[in-house]
Amino acid sequence: MTVVPSKSRLREQWPFAVVLLIVVVGLVLVLLYHWRKGTSLVGGALLVAAALRLLLPDSKAGLLAVRKRRVDILLYGGIGLMILYISASIIGGPLN
Repeated sequence: MTVVPSKSRLREQWPFAVVLLIVVVGLVLVLLYHWRKGTSLVGGALLVAAALRLLLPDSKAGLLAVRKRRVDILLYGGIGLMILYISASIIGGPLN
C-alpha cells in the first residue's frame, strides 16, 4: 500500500523545490558545456538555501531544515561560497 502525500504537504516543501529547481538548471547548463554558469548556479542555489533557512521558521523550511538552524546556514552558505569561488577561479574549461 502506497501513501500519497496530500497537495498541502507538497505545497509546504516550496523552499526545497526552489533550491532544487535552481540546481537542476545549473546541472543542465553544465551538461551543455556552460560549466562556469552552471556551477555558479549550483553555488547560488546553496546560498538561496542558506537565506531561506535563515528567514523561514523551522516549521516552514521543509526539507531544508536538516540540522540545527545555525549549522544548516553555515554549511549551505559555506559550501555555496566555496563552489562560487572555485567556479570563478578555474581558468579554461573542460574542452579547452
